[in-house]
Order: sequence, then structure tokens, then C-alpha cells
Amino acid sequence: MKLPESNTPSLFDRQVLTRHRARAKDEALFLHRAAVDEVQDRLSMVNKTFTAPAIVTPFAHIWQDVLPGTRIVADDEVLDLTPGAHDLVIHAMALHWANDPVGQLIQCRRALRPDGLLLVVCLGGETLHELRAALGQAEIEVTGGLSPRIVPMAELRDLGGLLQRAGFALPVADTARLTAEYRDMQHLMHDLRAMGETNSLSGRMKQPTKRQVFTRAQQVYADNFSTPGGRLAATYELICLTGWSPDDSQQKPLRPGSAKARLADALGTKEGKLSN
Repeated sequence: MKLPESNTPSLFDRQVLTRHRARAKDEALFLHRAAVDEVQDRLSMVNKTFTAPAIVTPFAHIWQDVLPGTRIVADDEVLDLTPGAHDLVIHAMALHWANDPVGQLIQCRRALRPDGLLLVVCLGGETLHELRAALGQAEIEVTGGLSPRIVPMAELRDLGGLLQRAGFALPVADTARLTAEYRDMQHLMHDLRAMGETNSLSGRMKQPTKRQVFTRAQQVYADNFSTPGGRLAATYELICLTGWSPDDSQQKPLRPGSAKARLADALGTKEGKLSN
């Protein structure tokens, strides 16, 4: 499937992202393994057996044994998915790097059969808010300016809206937060490199950052986000989205005014008018 071309500049440099992911180390991919747990937990609550799953992921080896008969698909901008071929599509830890997230979701919907399930796990807006605050304050103090350093990630409400824009029924969005601890900021940055999650913004700085910026950022980070044990806390927010490919068998919301019982009766209270 060929998507229409856009004149909008790309937020992310996909070639740089690919290079970053190529140097990722398996032992650092704990967020992807946490995403596997989130997916399995949600699937356990769905009263349906899936026989033709597909998983979109940059790290195939993490997901290849999660579901039997799974087709693993790279998270390219045009996904290698056949229309109507799957009853389950999992978009795993990649949507936060998409230049066109709605386009990614639309491609997943087209790959689903009627009443097929989409399950997305990606990083959300609270991720690394401590690092973003420390680097931002330090750079303003040292250089008088601010550079794009950390990926701007969507908030829970925004991502839930994307499901509706992409045409999914019964959309649900929820979040899980993980907190990791690091010796210092250099330890955190080393971990991010090992995850393949470092800066791949198209508008990133191309020249080296002044050492004073990192020195000051370490101070700001330690002053504001230290644990009782003196380590640095770092938040990772996993946002989980679920939506269903539309089908006539799905529940539909009632029309306004079609209720056959009063809420006040169910609650055993009296109904009154709101005061102005």
C-alpha cells in the first residue's frame, strides 16, 4: 500500500533512528519486555481467540514467541501488512517514533478483519520528564537558548483521539508508569543509547553540546529528582491503546433520550434542577 506523499517536514530522521536501533543491546530492552507483559495482560481479558496476529516492532526477537503464528512486521513508514489479513495487530513500542502516527493506525485498521483488535503500546508524554526539565533549565542558563533534545511524546488524551481519527470502534487508552534509578545522568544517557532511544529528531543540534550544560543539568537533576538513596529517578510512561475494527456485531451507544430508566431511580435519589 502506498500512502499519499506529504509536504510536511518529517519530525524524525528515520535513517538516524535505524542507526541508533542497530547499536541497541538486548539487556537494555527492558521497556519492550514490559510492553510484552502489558500486551499479555490485556489479551488475557479479551474473550476471543486470535488466529492470525501481526506484530509491528523494531525488535523482532523480543516478540517472536509471544503469540503462536505471529507475523512480525518492521515499523517502516509504510507497513508490510496485507489488507484484511489479520484478526489482531499489535503495534509495539514504535508509535512514538512515527512521523505520521495516524497513518500508522490507519494502515493497521486496513490490515484487520471486521471486529479485529488493535493493541498499541508506546511511550507517552511523562517519559523522561525529569531529564527534559534538567536539560532545558541547564541549557537556558548556560547558553541562553533551548535545543530539541528529547522526543515530544503525545499525551494519553491525544493518543485516544488518534484511534477515533483512524476509524477504530470502542477505543480505550490507559497508562502504566515505570520508574528506573540511575547513578547519574551519564548512566541514564548510556542506558538510552543501549535502548536505541536517543535523539533522532530531524531538528536536533548537529554540533557538540557544551560540557557546562551537562554539568549544570546533573546538578539540577540531582536537586529536584533524587531518590532517598541519592540516585536519579527516571520515569517511563507506557501508554496502551486498544481499538476494534468496526463490525455490525459490536455494541453501539444508545441514542440520546432513548433510555428506559432514570438514573435517579437507580441511585435511589430525587432528581432536581441545577441552580444557576
